[in-house]
Amino acid sequence: MMKQKNSPIFLILFFAFLSVASQENKLSSLSIPQELKENANAVFRDNSIEITIEAIDEMVVKKRLVVTVLNKQGNFDARIVEDYDDDTKITKLSAKIYNAYGKEIKKYTKGKFLDISSVSGGTLYSDDRVKYIEYTPTSYPYTLVFESEYKTSSTGFIPRWFPTNGFYVGVEKSTYMLNNPLKIPIRIKEKSFEDYPIENISTESNLHYVLKNQTAIKPENSSISSLEFMPYLMVASDQFSLKKVKGNASNWKEFGKWVHDKLLVGRDILDKNTKSKILSLTSKAKSDVEKAKIIYKFMQDKTRYISVQVGIGGWEPIAANQVDKVGYGDCKGLTNYTKALLDVVGIESYYTLVYAEQKRNIDKDFASMQGNHAILNIPNNGKDIWLECTSQTMPFGYLGAFTDNRDVLVVTKEGGIIKKTPAYLNETNLRVTKAIINLGVKGDVNSTVDIVSEGTRYDKRYILETESQSELKKFYKSNIWDYNNNLEISSISFENNKDAVIFKEKIKLTIDGYATINENDYLFRVNLFNRNSFVPTRYRERKLPLEIVRGYKDVNEYTYKIPEGYAIQLLPQEKNITTKFGSYNVTFTKTDNNTFVYKKSLLIKAGEYPKEEYAAYRKFRKSIAKYENIRISLTKIN
Repeated sequence: MMKQKNSPIFLILFFAFLSVASQENKLSSLSIPQELKENANAVFRDNSIEITIEAIDEMVVKKRLVVTVLNKQGNFDARIVEDYDDDTKITKLSAKIYNAYGKEIKKYTKGKFLDISSVSGGTLYSDDRVKYIEYTPTSYPYTLVFESEYKTSSTGFIPRWFPTNGFYVGVEKSTYMLNNPLKIPIRIKEKSFEDYPIENISTESNLHYVLKNQTAIKPENSSISSLEFMPYLMVASDQFSLKKVKGNASNWKEFGKWVHDKLLVGRDILDKNTKSKILSLTSKAKSDVEKAKIIYKFMQDKTRYISVQVGIGGWEPIAANQVDKVGYGDCKGLTNYTKALLDVVGIESYYTLVYAEQKRNIDKDFASMQGNHAILNIPNNGKDIWLECTSQTMPFGYLGAFTDNRDVLVVTKEGGIIKKTPAYLNETNLRVTKAIINLGVKGDVNSTVDIVSEGTRYDKRYILETESQSELKKFYKSNIWDYNNNLEISSISFENNKDAVIFKEKIKLTIDGYATINENDYLFRVNLFNRNSFVPTRYRERKLPLEIVRGYKDVNEYTYKIPEGYAIQLLPQEKNITTKFGSYNVTFTKTDNNTFVYKKSLLIKAGEYPKEEYAAYRKFRKSIAKYENIRISLTKIN
């Protein structure tokens, strides 16, 4: 008997089955190489972005993300979200979820995505929105396939490429493509590519980069910023558009000129009444700096910060007369407003773009849309004064840790200039703690503590004067002195010297049962109010350099009054530790039979050190932590 030939329908079904099986096999977590799972919470199977610049004011961006989430922590890397605004139209949007074996278990079309504002309730108004899916996994691992496409007229923000996708992520494949059919002049900057297997297959008019089989990177404490060692690609067009406003810039001077002419000019108008008030307030001032202080306080008293995300892509400030009228604005509006007020009395000042919070520089070698905050620069005859205009309480000329020690873009009418904000380093960040400590016969403590904070240490404390007494007591008991059980605070007072940028605290307190008492001995820890027990994490094989960002200095002086019926038999010897990372010094001095003084000085120096020196730094901090717990024993007098 002859065999019957397969029918066309059977063949179609057979090949369809093979196709589905092949797809499931590719998306199965079992197909991921084991080395990519090590130290990973998620593995990016395919992370691709394709950009086409169709005109100076027209760009299409396609994204495809295939990520296998290995555990709960990996959900962060599987966000199903796409942003848009009035200038951006999402044309395609879909998401599919697959189980560990690559079988589809969820499917979301564009119409099923939720649509909300992308900013918090603290924002007054914004045209930024987001479409998203809130997926709650029932088991791990699972795989997300997320695809999107959008069109925008704003080519000022060409997406960057971060191929390693952060910490705890393995990468099977990551691709960046930029199509430039019109051959518009494009600039690129490759950061930290040399240490990664990135393939560059670009052509004259197109960019094309691929990274394959990158193992997960683990973070290390006290290390340099990830921006210093993880690869990323910056891309900018010399001709660009931002919300229909076209620009042309290949360097910071040209870019700053565009910001000034297109975003700032005409937005500095103030009404006559405000001008008259400013002139009256400053009429008796003896210098420009004194006038600037008066104007800064006027601005702080009159306005409050509210985020605003509209106006040429969130880059254009609210007009000064509008801020003056309503009494609020964002960093851009308040900075521009303060500049306009200074203009009234002829004080030159410049709108400045900066990266705030996490220490990060404006890249001085690559002009593009950069920065997330605005501050004000007063040149002051070469002695720059910097103003943070979003705070109603910050001292004049003080930036603190929010924007200190970083490259910024100062915008002048002639163009952009890169400057550096002041650095708060080492001894500048000073905290002095002095106390009179009375020890009771039952092991209790009665004490008055005086604390003085300067530099970035001022940052953390000056805001305390706005808190209630109950919140303050909770702060000291639970945050600062949580290692002291049975601590009770009877009074707290502050002195905030904004001119000197010094904050003083005075606290009166008691501690029951602080000392351990037996028949003949009275034992207690001597470092009562500033115990520094930090010991860096141990690494068997450190991979990253050590960085101490700012450094600081602690000075402590405690005068102990010992209880009646006890004597000081022996005080510890002086302790000195000096290293390249800083120094530690402790002394004990007996002033009379009932009194001794404990003094401690700790200096931690800012700096970047090779990874080979991390162990020495850890040893230094471990030695300090050990001595911070030193105890003294008093002997009972018979």
